[in-house]
Amino acid sequence: QVQLVESGGGLVQPGGSLRLSCLVSRQITSTFTSNDMGWYRQAPGKQRELVATIPAGGSTRYSDSVAGRFTISKDNSKKKVFLQMNDLKPEDTAVYYCNWGRSWGKGLLVTVSS
Repeated sequence: QVQLVESGGGLVQPGGSLRLSCLVSRQITSTFTSNDMGWYRQAPGKQRELVATIPAGGSTRYSDSVAGRFTISKDNSKKKVFLQMNDLKPEDTAVYYCNWGRSWGKGLLVTVSS
């Protein structure tokens, strides 16, 4: 059974940076790269929304609200997906979820506040 283990959330001041990591456990490399993967977020009172994604065999894609500030990347050998978040704003506050295929992580709380 696939497990997505996330790490890296927390409290950061506006303008700061955080790096989220997601380990896709119990998968061999060829399976890891065969699925779409990405990060979503859900702010209080709002629906879950796409932040960034790496489609299998495709190009990375970002929501308009994070383009130019966030970078999604992956390490196939380690079966990890990352989200580098720079110039964070209070409106980035949300629970961030790692997604791989049909699987989801439990979520990481990211709070941007002074």
